[in-house]
Amino acid sequence: MGFGISFLEFYNMPYLKFKADKLFDGYSFRDADAVLITNDEGVVENIVPFHEAGEDVQTFNGILSPGLINCHCHLELSHLKNVIPPHTGLIDFLCSVVTKRDFAPEIIQQEIVRAEKEMYDNGIAAVGDIGNTADTLKTKSSSHIRWQNFVEVLGFTDEKAEENVNHYKAVAEKLASALQTSNLSHRTSLVPHAPYSISPKTFRLINDATKDQIISIHNQEHPAEDELYKTGGGDYLRFFKIFGLDKSPFPVTGKSSLRSVLPYFNNGQTIFLIHNTFIPEEDIVWANEHAVANGLKLVYCLCVNANLYIENKVPPVDLLMKHGCHIVLGTDSYSSNWQLSIAKEMEAAHKHFPHIPVETILQWATSSGAKALDWENELGSFEKGKKPGLVNLEPLFQVSKRIL
Repeated sequence: MGFGISFLEFYNMPYLKFKADKLFDGYSFRDADAVLITNDEGVVENIVPFHEAGEDVQTFNGILSPGLINCHCHLELSHLKNVIPPHTGLIDFLCSVVTKRDFAPEIIQQEIVRAEKEMYDNGIAAVGDIGNTADTLKTKSSSHIRWQNFVEVLGFTDEKAEENVNHYKAVAEKLASALQTSNLSHRTSLVPHAPYSISPKTFRLINDATKDQIISIHNQEHPAEDELYKTGGGDYLRFFKIFGLDKSPFPVTGKSSLRSVLPYFNNGQTIFLIHNTFIPEEDIVWANEHAVANGLKLVYCLCVNANLYIENKVPPVDLLMKHGCHIVLGTDSYSSNWQLSIAKEMEAAHKHFPHIPVETILQWATSSGAKALDWENELGSFEKGKKPGLVNLEPLFQVSKRIL
């Protein structure tokens, strides 16, 4: 790094020093005696052996890690905690979200504040956050978390495509304008909700509005999603009735939902595929090849606890790893999870896939997430000049606590 600790101590500069049973740097575990050195604002200066660190080294049990990255959340739904019971299945869950989400504004704001504080306290440094409204604006404007706002478009018909997209553009502009003075460089983009809620014209308008941006889409959370595009029938017809639709408004392609909608995008986007609970291997192979051929970047976001909460099923993680997919983690919302903790997402992944190395799961939660959100130059790893935050995981994945 260009200088030694004795030089720092000679000038009595205010540096902080941290050691734990294990120090994870965002990519791998360092030597057992490694000490992290930061300035008093948390900017990384160095990692050195203990014998070079001098005095005042703070020591922790468990693992020290860079701040955690939550790539998928719905902060605005925090008031739905314990409202929808577990294991309803996706279709009934979606119907409940639509019909039960209207609470008094003061309750919604109170729970947004509570949830943001929970994520900050347990060490989350950045969030890819879905929202249909600007309800989270006030909390985000004073937050120390970095926000990638995904303003989620819903639009079932081509007839109202422009009207719907313009409505959500106004929400996005409101968020972006209010947060532009922050020194955390928040971002805002339009995103499609899911293949079962976006018409062809709406997809094309979103594609036009998101050139070279980071976007997301809920993907293959239930077998009925593929059935909808292959046959025009299936369990989603119950969901559509809430919106006054007696049949599917979408074209029957004879293909899976992913193969039917991913080709709408050709503008250099990074696309987060969220959940992927029922994605088959042939679609993984096809999607990765399609992305390369069409200048897209795909990120596969796992929300294991949400999948367990809704369907009591986990995504095919081994298949995603087999095909070299870029994997990250998310919590989803309090409508579909017991907590908003990336540590608990790592714990769930470790429990259901114990053969996956702990280092790999930690990468998903740190450097992989930061890279996916294009904040790898500032977050996700302990490298000189970065200010990634510092988290203590102790014991393994069960509790996370912010240190810096």
